[in-house]
Amino acid sequence: MRPSALIVLIIALVLGGAAAFMTREYLLSRTQAAPAPEVKTLVVALQPLSFGTTLTEENTTEIPWPTSMPLDGGFATKRELFKDGRRIALMQMQRNEPILNSKITGPNQRASLSTIIEEGMRAVSVRVDEVRGVAGFILPGDRVDVIITRNEGSGGEEKAFADILLQNVKVLAIDQASGEKQDRPTVAGAVTLELTVQQSQKVILAQGVGKLSLILRQAGGAEPEASRRVTVSDLGLGEYVEKNDARDRVAQLEARMEEMRKAAEQAGAEGRNAALQRINMLEAELRRLTAKPEPSPAPAPPVVVRDPNSIVNVFRGGSKREQYSVVTEGGSRR
Repeated sequence: MRPSALIVLIIALVLGGAAAFMTREYLLSRTQAAPAPEVKTLVVALQPLSFGTTLTEENTTEIPWPTSMPLDGGFATKRELFKDGRRIALMQMQRNEPILNSKITGPNQRASLSTIIEEGMRAVSVRVDEVRGVAGFILPGDRVDVIITRNEGSGGEEKAFADILLQNVKVLAIDQASGEKQDRPTVAGAVTLELTVQQSQKVILAQGVGKLSLILRQAGGAEPEASRRVTVSDLGLGEYVEKNDARDRVAQLEARMEEMRKAAEQAGAEGRNAALQRINMLEAELRRLTAKPEPSPAPAPPVVVRDPNSIVNVFRGGSKREQYSVVTEGGSRR
């Protein structure tokens, strides 16, 4: 074999061996197992927990949890959870759901409404019925808008309107149930809302001057929207509503007058005089509401005007002429 061919063969073998070695190292680096992440433990619910359930060693457990994903307010061990005293669930929790500070009471605290109010907020109850409470479909944790409806004006000139008083407020409790999700709607008599101090003042004042209703918002809905006042004219009922309002006002006046007459019969002289004065005022208002509109005056008859310049010549016998003045009506016809 020629020396040049031998040299070429040796070089080829060296390069092939180097390529094989590099390929082996690359494959080993790709198939090498990643190092296991560092883990600690996290306390979770061992079974479903409802509002007011006391946490115990039996209904909680510890599970592995990566240290690279810490949970704010979580507890690494049950010893850390119970070291300062008893804890109670403030909301429903499912099996394997982490136990967080925001979901439980402080050490040895009761599971009362005051423990779930956010810092700086207040709890205010609003009286509702089946209609104004959205047929019982409002539940703790939902978001609602508060509407006020009332009449303004007096003397039969009341005007009804509706305004949005508050938007996107949180429901804390229904009647005396807080933090609980129910299987089916129930008609409530009161709904407790989480409000700021100023919002609380508005709601308390509004309950004394009008009726409050709640509007259920979509879960995770948008921020508060611009709104405007809605009046009776926006309903498109027109004269029909005005007539009904007048009839209602008349009925109220008549009932009030009857009450005043009974009070006058039972009162002393001074009280009787005051009652009679009030009755006279009510009667005047009633006459005003029930008075029929005066008919429109009949059109004035046409004015008869004698125009001295309107002369008619009459010839008799072909030669005798007689002149007569003609009366015109309104000066427009002769």
